[in-house]
Amino acid sequence: MNGQGNPTIKRLALWGIPISLGVMGLKMLAWWVTGSVALLSDGLESLVNVVAAFIAFFAIRYAQKPADHDHPFGHHKAEYLSAVTEGAMIIVAALMIVQGAVGHLSNPQPMQAPVLGLAINFAAGVLNVLWALTLIRAGREHRSPALTADGQHIMSDVYTSVGVLIGLLLAIGTGFPIFDPVLAILVAINILYQGWKVTSNSIDGLMDKAVLPEEEMVIKQAIATHAEGSLGVHDLKTRRAGAVTFVDFHLVVPAAMPVRQAHRICDRLEDAIRAIHAGAEITIHVEPEGEKAHGIRVKVIKEN
Repeated sequence: MNGQGNPTIKRLALWGIPISLGVMGLKMLAWWVTGSVALLSDGLESLVNVVAAFIAFFAIRYAQKPADHDHPFGHHKAEYLSAVTEGAMIIVAALMIVQGAVGHLSNPQPMQAPVLGLAINFAAGVLNVLWALTLIRAGREHRSPALTADGQHIMSDVYTSVGVLIGLLLAIGTGFPIFDPVLAILVAINILYQGWKVTSNSIDGLMDKAVLPEEEMVIKQAIATHAEGSLGVHDLKTRRAGAVTFVDFHLVVPAAMPVRQAHRICDRLEDAIRAIHAGAEITIHVEPEGEKAHGIRVKVIKEN
């Protein structure tokens, strides 16, 4: 990754600010038209989306700064901090919804202008689902935890809107306004679950969790088929920080092998790993035969 970072990620993060403001405006308008506590709850979650969009934008800009003297491994983990913050804000939004809904359980109020209010909220929901899918797809493609978390957060907002629409239609159709606050509470439970998922996934990144097992198998296969000339590989370690995958292992070579030849093997291995993980940061410790192997081992495939 160059010093300018990924322009696609930056552009999407910037666009998230006006889009989240527009969605929030529509939802608060729907609440103002109807007086529905469920629509107010939906609008409050969108307020959190606005704050989260600002956090994601600045976190992504910082995370894509090139490595420097104080941060020699880069600033990639800033995206995880953004995602953890966003997950916490999702949970706060859910608690706010519960608080507002509980107060209306004993005195539910019928909606005013329900058709107009629901139409406005539906339009906001369509905009949200299109934007959420865009962010999730781009976040996974470019390995951006902040974009992925933002998209998942907005998708939880979409689930909220769908639930609110269904519940309010029930309230209108049955004539029981109690559906309004009850639905708001049920939606809040789903939002709490979404917040927990976003937070737990981001904490894994901050704790240097290894890559997925299937990704590790691909890395091991690349090492096994491109380490010819060496005697083996051990102590393989992997982790991911934002868009960058870190790979570290020990390469065992014959004690009499010239440094230049061992270096060529390392170059070949680095090229093979970067072919499957573009921009990977790779550290190879070369050691002579006779050293005791430890950690995860990779058996080198020798050509006939």
